[in-house]
Amino acid sequence: MVQEINSAEEFDKAIASGVVLVDFFATWCGPCKMIAPVLDKFSKEYEQVSFYKVDVDKLSEVAARFEISAMPTFLFFQNGEVVSKVTGANAAAIKQTITKLI
Repeated sequence: MVQEINSAEEFDKAIASGVVLVDFFATWCGPCKMIAPVLDKFSKEYEQVSFYKVDVDKLSEVAARFEISAMPTFLFFQNGEVVSKVTGANAAAIKQTITKLI
């Protein structure tokens, strides 16, 4: 399941260890809504990856820290470090990046 992060502290804790995918989204973003069910499916398929989402309007300081300028943007973390990025609702690129990291 994709869990929503509600604070900067929660974000830092979430990305600290393992392989983590973070979906930076906005409630008003059409492509974000379109890709959400695909992410839910991937979260069940790839249990070794932690899936989170960040509403850029609620946590603008976290979005700014990673220079998120387009929605959706997917950042992949490994033990707290950004290791990859996918911009746009590109399911194939997201899946390819996941399989490369696990």
